[in-house]
Amino acid sequence: MTDLLHDHPSRLRPVRELFNLDVDMQVPVFEHRDEHVPDIDPSYCFNPDVTLAILAGFTRNRRVLLQGLHGTGKSTHIEQVAARLNWPCVRVNLDGHISRLDLVGKDTIVLEEGKQITRFQEGIVPWALRRPVALIFDEFDAGRPDVMFVIQRILEQDGKFTLLDQNQVITPNPNFRLFATANTVGLGNVTGLYHGTQQINQAQMDRWNIVAKLDYLPREDEIQIVQGKVPRYNDARGHELISRMVAVAELTRAGFAAGDLSTLMSPRTLIAWAENTEIFNDAALAFRLSFLNKCDEAERPLVAEYYQRCFDEELIEPQALQLTAI
Repeated sequence: MTDLLHDHPSRLRPVRELFNLDVDMQVPVFEHRDEHVPDIDPSYCFNPDVTLAILAGFTRNRRVLLQGLHGTGKSTHIEQVAARLNWPCVRVNLDGHISRLDLVGKDTIVLEEGKQITRFQEGIVPWALRRPVALIFDEFDAGRPDVMFVIQRILEQDGKFTLLDQNQVITPNPNFRLFATANTVGLGNVTGLYHGTQQINQAQMDRWNIVAKLDYLPREDEIQIVQGKVPRYNDARGHELISRMVAVAELTRAGFAAGDLSTLMSPRTLIAWAENTEIFNDAALAFRLSFLNKCDEAERPLVAEYYQRCFDEELIEPQALQLTAI
């Protein structure tokens, strides 16, 4: 990997040109693409408000937390903004096994000139702080409470980071940026969907300068995204098929909001359904394999009814097919 220590944004580009947003704003852009820069997805559909929130994080060094239901593309949204700015980006998933040593660093034994010596190996936080990197904490509300306090100081703008083991105080690189994504807004598993999430200390939540919410996209935008991911359906017939799929997804979301379902279809599952339809050439079979089998058995008749409403055909279960054949 190349060392980013001395890299920095070298020019300004209009937001209108990069993101097609009607705002008078310019953003800093790196001249060269590093291997840490995410790949550009040309079919990605940006949410205007969330895009502006993320751009504020990059241009004004604001700490930005994105909250939303699963599958809305929170982390991808940050990555796709970074990709168009050529901004190096590193994602860290804060699962329950991430410890303080993983974030801060630890002593390791290395072989040097045939001898074993102990050397301090920096964790991801001090490594990123020294460089012009956008550090993204995924699943921020799933991190262990004792570990989360490690980043308390760097949540403050220009907050320094102390390496106690090395007696060092790290001043962040002027182009270091910090983002996070979360399914909840720090209040824990309120809906019952996200087991393993924690309540976030409100003093820590208060340190996030911007909290943006990313909801599911309007129907036409969602259709456009699915067609972009599965080019086979990028025609009039494909538009009709994907439109029916999105209609089913919207019904599951309305059913979840009304308390009729315990799960819902995310855009990620919707794309998987379209991809599986391309594989099996059968929307009904792909629907069962992509979503229906994930649902509670008592709720499957209602989900099958949603499918029937949108596709105007019964969703025949495999057992029924077998009895018909006999």
